[in-house]
This record gives sequence, C-alpha cells and structure tokens, in this order.
Amino acid sequence: MRNKKPKYNQIIEAAVAVIAENGYHASQVSKIAKKAGVADGTIYLYFKNKEDILISVFEEKMGQFIEKIVRGTSQLDSADDKLFTLIEMHFRQLSEDHHLAIVTQLELRQSNTKIRLKINQVLRPYLIVIDDIIKEGAREKVFRDNLNIQLVRQMIFGTLDEVVTNWVMKEQKYDLVQQAWEVHAFITHGLSANK
Repeated sequence: MRNKKPKYNQIIEAAVAVIAENGYHASQVSKIAKKAGVADGTIYLYFKNKEDILISVFEEKMGQFIEKIVRGTSQLDSADDKLFTLIEMHFRQLSEDHHLAIVTQLELRQSNTKIRLKINQVLRPYLIVIDDIIKEGAREKVFRDNLNIQLVRQMIFGTLDEVVTNWVMKEQKYDLVQQAWEVHAFITHGLSANK
C-alpha cells in the first residue's frame, strides 16, 4: 500500500502545510514536492493529480482522527462521558494541528462534488460513532428516547464543525479545547430526558 511508504507520508504532511498556507487552488504540485523534499515526478508515483492529493490528505488525516475518537470513546461506560470525550477530542486534535484545521474547515469546503462524496465516505464511521452515542444515551434514559437520530447527529456534527470553523477564522486566538465544556453542556441540555 502506498501509505506505508515514508515518501507518501512526507508528501501528505507537506500537502497539509502547503494547502493551509497557500489555499488549495494556489498550491501547485511543485510547491508540495519542494516542501516534502522530493522531485516533482515523485508525487506522481503516489498520486494521480492535485485532487487525488487533497482526497488522500483527508482520508489519511481524518482516518487517524476518527480512529483516535473511536478508541477514546469506546473505553468509556456512559453516553454522556462518550459525548464529552468526542467533543473534547475533536477540538483537541484540530487545535494541535492548525494546518489540518485550516484544510478541513476552509479548503475542503471549496471542493467539487467528487471530493465531497469521498469526504462523506471518510466521515461515515465518525457519524456512526455519534449515532451510537445518541442511541446509548436514549437506552440509559439520559437522552430522550424520541430523538430523530439523523437530525441530532447533524446538529452535533454541525455544532462542532462550526465552532472549529469560527476558531480558524478568528486565527486561533483562543483555546478551542476550553470550548468543549460549554458545547457539551449545550448539546446535552437539548437532548436531556429530564425535562
């Protein structure tokens, strides 16, 4: 597999930095190659074109992002703890990789339909984690049992996404991870079975 090769990983890391610093459209393959310390032609041994690089960046980086969240939430017993951990880890991982935050929150939004479909496939396991937490919360009677799971999932993911986008747009001038407590309280209050 191509992702087991060191040069592939160098190119992925370089692409994240170059796209974050220059924007997707101004990020020529030659800039990515230079940042990765490889010849321009080397890029084409691993990727078909710049679009393929962007898709691969998302698959690799978000794949790792989602794996960490799955591991972190699966070790917990309650839906409420899992939800908080998901929110906190979402914010922490993006706050620790500013370039990735810029790419995911700004550059991927300008992508074409083909890229968006690939992104949706990559995100599917993450959305399933959210669904499972909602269902578990309803079984525990912490969350209401009459929730529209698809709508609640959209609202949770959309809230996290918007909070991170705002943080990126404000040039990361505040502590994103500190927002986790308030976001968690806001979401759980809306889902609470105790109303």
